[in-house]
Amino acid sequence: MTNLTAVSVFLLRGFSAVPELQLLSTATLLPIYLAAILGNTAIVAAVTHDARLHTPMYFFLKHLSLVDICSVSTTLPRALVATPLGSGEISLCACASQLFAFVCLGSTECFLITSMAFDRCLAIYRPLVYRAAMSPETCVSLVLAAWGSGLVFSAFHTANTFSLPFCGPNVIDHFFCDIPPLMRLACANADDHEAAGFVVSGCVIMSCFGLTVLSYVRILATVFQIHSAAGRWKAFSTCSSHLATVLLFYGTGSSAYMQPSSSYSPMQGRVAAVFYSVLTPALNPLIYSLRNKDVKGALQKLYPRGPF
Repeated sequence: MTNLTAVSVFLLRGFSAVPELQLLSTATLLPIYLAAILGNTAIVAAVTHDARLHTPMYFFLKHLSLVDICSVSTTLPRALVATPLGSGEISLCACASQLFAFVCLGSTECFLITSMAFDRCLAIYRPLVYRAAMSPETCVSLVLAAWGSGLVFSAFHTANTFSLPFCGPNVIDHFFCDIPPLMRLACANADDHEAAGFVVSGCVIMSCFGLTVLSYVRILATVFQIHSAAGRWKAFSTCSSHLATVLLFYGTGSSAYMQPSSSYSPMQGRVAAVFYSVLTPALNPLIYSLRNKDVKGALQKLYPRGPF
């Protein structure tokens, strides 16, 4: 990393270049961050303590909530603290670590969502072999594969980004260390690095998205073969929460990262990142608790005086 010593400290611009908007963003995002932490912690606690939720679907949901807790805590606390203090300095090593953690957690979530789609497909399409196929060992293997794939994917992107030379300016037009604004600061031509990252991200994301779509095609084909309307609704309702998570994840994520840096807008990047990295983790617990009787029942038992 000798070629990176020219810049040892970056300066994160934050949520906005306008001080008033910085404070407004902080006041708005702080309660959303707390809601994300509390909501996902409640999901983890409910799934852990309620024996009725010890099934593959909720096993994956617990790990999804753990990933969301870590993901939103990787980027937001530093930005929320830096805004009132007026200091957004971050060392090069800390910046690389933040980027590595953020990409690792985001890609792990992508793989987990794909595993959850496969789980729902198997439960509806092959219910007779579901218990044998989705054994505890299989579920653990899928989660470990998600984490392992996320680590490899993140290691590539971190190396691909920080192998570029940074010799100034050092102001990152974002509230955390993200790939597009960092590549715009490189002293060398980043086209090859950008192309490599785009190809690898495209292959991984489109593969996961394709497998998820295929799972739902099979789910819908099976559901439409059920004769009674009540039976069709009961079958499809078991995956409606996951489908909402899929749409939210890919809808916000694609707008943030599936575009070339030549068309990157700092304001658009910040807004997309807020939706992807803050609102999505905050909304996932609501999606899985509002219309899910099992989760609502577990939360009511765990928090009898809560709002569930």
